[in-house]
Amino acid sequence: MGSRKVIVVGGGAAGFFAAIACAESSPAAEVTVLERGSRFLDKVRISGGGRCNVTHACFDPGEFATRYPRGDKALLAPFLKFSARDTVAWFESRGVRLKTEGDGRMFPVSNSSQTILDCLIHAARAAGVVLRLNGGVESVARVADGFEVRESSPGGKLFCDRLLLATGGCRAAAAGQLAVSLGHSLEPPVPSLFTFQIESPWLHALAGVSVELAEMSVPGARLRERGPLLVTHGGLSGPAVLRLSAWGARALHDLNYRFLLRVNWLPALNAEQMSRELNARRRSHPARLIVNLPLAPLSARLWERIVLAAGIPRDTRWASLTRTQAHALAQQLTRSEFPVTGKSLNKDEFVTCGGVRLAEVNFKTMESRVCPGLFFAGELLDIDGLTGGFNFQAAWTTGFIAGRAAAA
Repeated sequence: MGSRKVIVVGGGAAGFFAAIACAESSPAAEVTVLERGSRFLDKVRISGGGRCNVTHACFDPGEFATRYPRGDKALLAPFLKFSARDTVAWFESRGVRLKTEGDGRMFPVSNSSQTILDCLIHAARAAGVVLRLNGGVESVARVADGFEVRESSPGGKLFCDRLLLATGGCRAAAAGQLAVSLGHSLEPPVPSLFTFQIESPWLHALAGVSVELAEMSVPGARLRERGPLLVTHGGLSGPAVLRLSAWGARALHDLNYRFLLRVNWLPALNAEQMSRELNARRRSHPARLIVNLPLAPLSARLWERIVLAAGIPRDTRWASLTRTQAHALAQQLTRSEFPVTGKSLNKDEFVTCGGVRLAEVNFKTMESRVCPGLFFAGELLDIDGLTGGFNFQAAWTTGFIAGRAAAA
């Protein structure tokens, strides 16, 4: 009986990690990675602004799993097998130390994604993995003793005992067609992790302004999120927006990305506290112009725009603030309303929700429940995480488990 042949389709983070895990746990296995592009690990290369946000410094598997709008329950058991702590140890054992930034994101101390690329490629070659670029796959088929893999170019056939699909997110349904051809069904792909396009002159004038803590809600979809917010030339971005877009990916898609967004610029204050703050200013600074005395922690620029948006003339002093004006100002501070007209991709984030249905996969091994000998890893599955290293961790974890199971 010859050595087991394993083909991994996809040379990204999940595919590489799976191939390395497979080859290291079964040195006799013949493991081949087929990457249809001209470079391996392209998403790793550009992630985190070229620094590669490897994982997140959350070392409780249960808490880690809560960062996935889709896949949280399915990932809990896998994270008990291979967690963020295991990822840190894996890279450090191969000479790559990671550092933690203030928001919990973890990067290589070199601040260069090239360090991660070099580590993965070296580990794969050291384990004897065959790496093939420009190895696009035209089709796959189940045969009596394994799988037949037909390459797009030069059109040859390969045979393997085990097949592992790690082809990345299904931004188009066609990306999942290999899985479909082997009997799987896909959750329809829709974008996740995007920013909001807003046509608002007073907001556009604030491009570059950030707010440490804001609360946003979409009344039409029962969505609410708190966190840092960034005003851009096109609308709103920042962690709070990305989280809202991830949790609301399907609901916002169903609204055709046109909906009313409410922003509370001071969520730490309730209505009574807000009224008290405004009255205190009226008493202590009666002669000052309202536009010149912002409520902390709002910036002077943002405060000025909110005051004007509330319909309060620029030359109004605190002493002459009417009850109606005070109410309008409080409303604008806690319920600014913006019509969202579309979405934009978040820099280098290409996360899609949708993919192979989770019920069709055994998450103890990442093996298909539909087609024995077929394994999955990474974003081809209907799994997506919040920004901050969570999508890479899902790739490392599912890749590790799938690779070892394929070798078993």
